Amino acid sequence: MLYGFISTAEVQLLPSHRASFAMTQDPMDLDPELPSNISEEVTSPPPPGTNKQIPQSIIIGVRKGGTRALLEMLDIHPDVAAAATEVHFFDWDENYSKGLEWYRDLMPYSYPHQITIEKTPGYFTSALAPERIHAMNSSIKLLLILRDPAERVISDYTQVYFNRLENHKPVQAIENLLVRNGALNTRYKAIQRSMYDVHMYNWLRHFSLEQIHIVDGNALIQDPLPELQKVERFLNLPPRIISSNFYFNQTKGFYCIRSDGRERCLHESKGRPHPAVNSTVLQQLRSYLHEHNRTFFRLVKRTFDWQ
Repeated sequence: MLYGFISTAEVQLLPSHRASFAMTQDPMDLDPELPSNISEEVTSPPPPGTNKQIPQSIIIGVRKGGTRALLEMLDIHPDVAAAATEVHFFDWDENYSKGLEWYRDLMPYSYPHQITIEKTPGYFTSALAPERIHAMNSSIKLLLILRDPAERVISDYTQVYFNRLENHKPVQAIENLLVRNGALNTRYKAIQRSMYDVHMYNWLRHFSLEQIHIVDGNALIQDPLPELQKVERFLNLPPRIISSNFYFNQTKGFYCIRSDGRERCLHESKGRPHPAVNSTVLQQLRSYLHEHNRTFFRLVKRTFDWQ
């Protein structure tokens, strides 16, 4: 018997999570991604021959995995039209209820030969997004960028920490969130987001593995071009992104973009230093995620260089 695109043997890889898993809220972990206030703006007429298209590819996640870097790097390609904002159409009920034309209207104008791409990191961990995207286009190509899941937890905490500081809200040390009553706090939403196998199972119920290209977020940071060339091939784009499109910014400590005679780096909020984490607590986190990683590797038939 098949469950979507997963065999019975693969379903058994996730015996304890597939029915009961649910994201939970932690007082410290309020999501800083507020609904986009997209207003009607007076703009110049669109270029002749362009229109707004439903995305032919979506970057579905993962949060703090490098989705913004991936989108901006892909936007170098002349055949890509990238949406400027995170739309949250498939994961937020209030947006999904507005309908597909509302979604289309938020896309950029593009020429017929271009593909439209949007990115919303929240899609990967959404219980509803896979089914909703499948209902829109069952043959769509999905991009998923992942990084070391333990490092992703710390980066997730760091983003929320600085957001709360900027909004004059109380903050907690990361150890107080990772551990409760002497045990790892697996109800902490940042940890649940890093259980890649649980979320991947949900996507593979609706899409074949061949429709989901996984970008190695760690590799993208260290050497962007090879990862982007793989994406070009996956999307059937002609090879247009080249090594001279990137330069390493020594001050920021990561690669920036050079395109159309301009140079640009990601927002200053990217690349923030992570807090030092108690080594015992960090080992608890890595040990817990280790089995989830092994299951994920079996599901996607691929391994990653995660600790």
